[in-house]
Amino acid sequence: MQHFKTITEYCKAIGISAPKHPHFDIRSFEENMGKVVSQMPPFRHEFYSIAIKADGSGKAITGHHTDFPEGVTIFFNSPFQILSWDIVPDWSGYYIMISQDFLASSHHFDRLLEDFPFLKIDESIPFEISKNDLPEILRIFGRIQEEYLSDHEDKFAFIQSYIILLLNQIKRLFNKQVDAKTANEQMRSADLKLLSRFQKLVKLSFYPDAKIETFANLHSPTYYAQVLSVHPNHLNAVVKSITGKTALNHIHNHILKLAKAELVQTTASVKEIAYSLYFESPNNFSAFFKKNVGQTPLSYRKNG
Repeated sequence: MQHFKTITEYCKAIGISAPKHPHFDIRSFEENMGKVVSQMPPFRHEFYSIAIKADGSGKAITGHHTDFPEGVTIFFNSPFQILSWDIVPDWSGYYIMISQDFLASSHHFDRLLEDFPFLKIDESIPFEISKNDLPEILRIFGRIQEEYLSDHEDKFAFIQSYIILLLNQIKRLFNKQVDAKTANEQMRSADLKLLSRFQKLVKLSFYPDAKIETFANLHSPTYYAQVLSVHPNHLNAVVKSITGKTALNHIHNHILKLAKAELVQTTASVKEIAYSLYFESPNNFSAFFKKNVGQTPLSYRKNG
C-alpha cells in the first residue's frame, strides 16, 4: 500500500501539480478534473484534508465508511487513514490539505481534535448537507483560496482564522447529524479530558509506526490506564459515564474499524492483519472478528 508522508508526494502520485506551500494547499476540484487520477487504490497519507463536493459522480472511501453520499457532501481524511476513490471527472467544490507541522505552528489548533471531533480517524464520516447551506461553505473556501494565492505577507494568519471559521461552520452542520443527547451532556472537564486522552492514546497506539513498550497489551484497558496514570476502574467508569460504552468496547470498536478497512481496501492476508493489530495469532483475530461481526474476516472481505 502506498504511503505519502508529504503533501508534495501525494500531489505527484495523483497527477496534479505540486503545492505552492509544502505544509498547506487548497484546490478547487474543477481545476484538477482531467488531470487527477480517477481511480486511486487504497493508500495512506500523513496530513489532514477537508473537502466539499458540491456536485459530481463516483465516491471516495474513508476507512471503513463505504457509503458515500450522492448529494452535496462534506468529507474528511485524517493522518494514517486508509483512503481510496473511484470518481467521474465532473466534480466541483474545494479541498484543503493541512500538514501536522502547519497545525503545530499555531495556537489556533491546540485543541483541534477536542473542538472538532469529526476530524478524528474513526469519526471522520462523510455527511450530506442541504443545498441551502452550500453557499456559505463555498464562500469560506473561496476566501481561503483567495488569500492563499495572494502575495500578502500575513496571508497565513488570515488563512488560520478562516480555517477555524470553516471548521466551526462544519461543526454546526455536523451536529445536526448526531444524536442530540451529546449536546446535553454536562460532565466535569477533568473527565472529558481523560476521555479525550484515552481515545487519542488508543488511536496512536495502533498507528503503523507507533513506538510501543514491550509490556504493552493494546487490547487491555489496564494498559491504557497505566499510561494515563489512573486506576483501570476509574478509567472505565469515566468512559462509560460519558459515552455509555466501556473502555474495552472503545478498544474493540477501534480494532474492528481498522480490521474492516484493511479487509475491504487491501489485499493483506488475515495473518498479516492479525499481527498488525497485535493479536497473538490469526485464529484469535478470526474468533474475535466473528464474535463481533457475525462472520469470518474472509467472508466479510468476500461480501464487501
